Amino acid sequence: MDRGWCALVVFVALLPLHARGAEPPVSDESDECITCHEEVTPGIVASWRRSRHAQVPPATALGRPELQRRMSATAVPDKLKGVVVGCYECHSQNAAAHKDNFEHFDYRINVVVSPNDCAVCHPVEAKEYGGSKKAHALDNLQKNPVYHALVDTVTGVKTVGADGIHGAPGSETAKAETCYACHGTRVEVKGLRTVDTDAGETKLPILTNWPNQGVGRVNPDGSRGSCTACHARHAFSIELARKPATCGQCHLEPDVPAFNIYKESKHGNLYASHHTKWNWDRVPWRVGRDTEAPTCATCHNSLLVGADDETIVARRTHDFGARLWVRLFGLPYSHPQPKDGRTHLIKNADGLPLPTTFTGQPATEFLLAPKEAAQRQAGMKALCGSCHGSTWVNGHFAKMDATVREADAMVLASTKLLLQAWDAKLADKTNPFDEAIEQDWVRQWLFHANSIRYASAMGGPDYAAFKNGWWNLTHVLQQMHDWLDVRQPKAKKP
Repeated sequence: MDRGWCALVVFVALLPLHARGAEPPVSDESDECITCHEEVTPGIVASWRRSRHAQVPPATALGRPELQRRMSATAVPDKLKGVVVGCYECHSQNAAAHKDNFEHFDYRINVVVSPNDCAVCHPVEAKEYGGSKKAHALDNLQKNPVYHALVDTVTGVKTVGADGIHGAPGSETAKAETCYACHGTRVEVKGLRTVDTDAGETKLPILTNWPNQGVGRVNPDGSRGSCTACHARHAFSIELARKPATCGQCHLEPDVPAFNIYKESKHGNLYASHHTKWNWDRVPWRVGRDTEAPTCATCHNSLLVGADDETIVARRTHDFGARLWVRLFGLPYSHPQPKDGRTHLIKNADGLPLPTTFTGQPATEFLLAPKEAAQRQAGMKALCGSCHGSTWVNGHFAKMDATVREADAMVLASTKLLLQAWDAKLADKTNPFDEAIEQDWVRQWLFHANSIRYASAMGGPDYAAFKNGWWNLTHVLQQMHDWLDVRQPKAKKP
């Protein structure tokens, strides 16, 4: 057999079965699920049929060259190798760990598919994600008393009486529709309910705080996270995860305005104009050939290679902070990235679970050391350098570093005014979020300084200036000063 014919045989063998004119093999269990659910939930089945899971058995995926693989497992259980990844293959994994496992027409089924289940084929991705801030997003709100107080103050129902405003902590419903919609909920099983179907009566688990697809959702098997926050059910598309609107579900103004700024930036302009011409599904992603400008995924987690299809520009990661050296979002200042995704474990010099003190001293024990931070920034510069010259790249990062420092300095000025109000007993620091000057202070770091920092990093000038940026930061600082000036006795003015 000549070499050309051998190459053709190998090429055809690596094609998905549907591309070879063969029906992808579906397990008997999944086939039975489809028979019923094609009538009951046709949208889910149709979405799955369009997915790669429905077209490529794991054995075929394992045969691909390393850089082209979409699964990190080097082996999978024998019963999964030769069939496509269907309903049963996902909803039956690790049944003993799942408190949401139930008997469903002679099968044991889990309602919630968790990262631990996805780890059967994607162990590296699950492990990386499991250590990230995203996976611990719910704990980082609930187990940090400062953040938790902010959540309760924002979401609680207020009443007005003769002696002022009174509020109760936010209800679980209010939290689930606000902060926890993105951060995740704690999903627990509270018994069973009976449902009549065309196939007969069945009992389904009663789940609390469900539905939810927050990134830090705590699942009934004890795992943290939701892969479907980015790879939505049931197509689990890499294209969807790579497109900015997916990140834009949560990363929005006024507090985390990344998506809004991206749309305003030159990169966002290029995306809006040309994204229909890009190759969104290819692995690895070739800079300049498959994509013309970065999206969120390009900078934060995608596997990128040069035009030769071999030179690695950036390795894939599912820890979305792993490439970052600075955390632009801060309470109240920017700071080096945390070493651990469990940011509720941080303690600053004042004993608070915050990455800096109110006067800006970083909790260095819990944050990246300068050497590693510099290495990460150099890696991001190299990524930018796949399209831009070194003068442009170095100039951009120098501007960003200066802008972040200046925004932090403005937050410090605001914080000093708040500390004066507390010292003078003009505000009660028991809850640092419920009085007028305190809420103005929150605006400074949560909305306005964040807007400036993100705008500088991502190239959105209006968000650094008049749209939630410097104008607002300056205006609110003046408001805080005037509030204090009116209430503070003249002899004690700063």
